[in-house]
Amino acid sequence: MTTTQHDRTSVLSLISPALRADLITMVREDHWPEMTDDQGERGVDQLAAFLAVAARTTEKAAPSLRVDLFWHAAILHTKPYADFCDALGGFIHHVPDRDSAAHDPAEGRAAMRRTAEMIRAAGFVTDPEFWPVNGAADCTQSYAGCTDSPNSGRSK
Repeated sequence: MTTTQHDRTSVLSLISPALRADLITMVREDHWPEMTDDQGERGVDQLAAFLAVAARTTEKAAPSLRVDLFWHAAILHTKPYADFCDALGGFIHHVPDRDSAAHDPAEGRAAMRRTAEMIRAAGFVTDPEFWPVNGAADCTQSYAGCTDSPNSGRSK
């Protein structure tokens, strides 16, 4: 596994307070109405950590369902999302796999577990509410099998 360390504080600071608030509002309104402000703040932090790893790894990174909800909201903000990616070293493409019939839940959990390990190896903390590697059926694999695109079309 190839990952690069990032300074946690500098990565988190790449998301402005206004964008952070908008991402939390979007996720709450579109997918998770009972989400607290604290969960929203932590969700944005977990998204930032996931993207920091996805930008630098040579392996496919797969978000948990909850992290993917924030990723979907972030990519709708095209300019700040592109700026965030550029600050991390290149654009991070979102690659959905709509062939959900081919998804094996055990494989999804394993991919998410590997991604959580990469996040920790890069110096970030993984929040168990967002990376529930030991169960939590609603969060064990990404929505529609979404992943990043390692070394595929990234601009450096």
